[in-house]
Amino acid sequence: MRTLSIASTGMLAQQTNVDVISNNIANMNTTGFKRQRAAFQDLLYQQETRAGTSAGGDQAKVPTGIQIGAGVKTGGVYRITEQGAPQSTGNRYDLAVDGRGYFQVTLPSGETAYTRDGSFQLSDQGELVTSDGHSVQPGITIPPDAVDVAISKTGQVQVKTAGQVEMQTVGQLQLATFVNEAGLEAQGGNLFLETSASGAATIGAPGDPGLGTMMQGFVEASNVNPVSEITALITAQRAYEMNSRVVKTADEMLATSSQLR
Repeated sequence: MRTLSIASTGMLAQQTNVDVISNNIANMNTTGFKRQRAAFQDLLYQQETRAGTSAGGDQAKVPTGIQIGAGVKTGGVYRITEQGAPQSTGNRYDLAVDGRGYFQVTLPSGETAYTRDGSFQLSDQGELVTSDGHSVQPGITIPPDAVDVAISKTGQVQVKTAGQVEMQTVGQLQLATFVNEAGLEAQGGNLFLETSASGAATIGAPGDPGLGTMMQGFVEASNVNPVSEITALITAQRAYEMNSRVVKTADEMLATSSQLR
């Protein structure tokens, strides 16, 4: 009976859906996290009678035919990159991007990774790094005698040292954008890697056309909406239950046919 196979694909699809939703809910408070959604596609159809075939007469043709579907599959899990709300932290090294763009960080392997998590700190050498110790590109070093640090909306980093009146520029932060941000490969730790699907990174200064601006003393919250996630979770649960009910019904039908005398 095809019903058992079809219903099983529906249960597997909804399990994937729940996995994605649960990951969203788990990362509600993850800085810079972007929620995901599962997209589904119907499977191939079995053609029992093809539409448009001859119905016996010279001109008569079957208008619709008979197609029996084989169920559903997960077509993809895509990332929704809409802006998260800025949250004030009071830390002068925390940065949020207002608009498009990713911070660039250097991994221990030498690769360049990208992140929306601007929870930055200083290393023992005064270098601007992520919470995992990865250097922010291009390298920014804060002098040890700095008494004030200001980062402009355009990414210019200025410091004021003891005994000086004027601010001095020590570096310029840059942002990276991609043609297809959803094509970036998540690595965990709020980091992404460039892929052939995302396209090559386009580097520019904050505030340039197509790039967002910096917000000092803020971080970007996740864009997960708890209410919509719980609603989606309940919908997925009900869909799973309905598919399991189909399996039960098919089993009862098979039991009935096996008892025929």
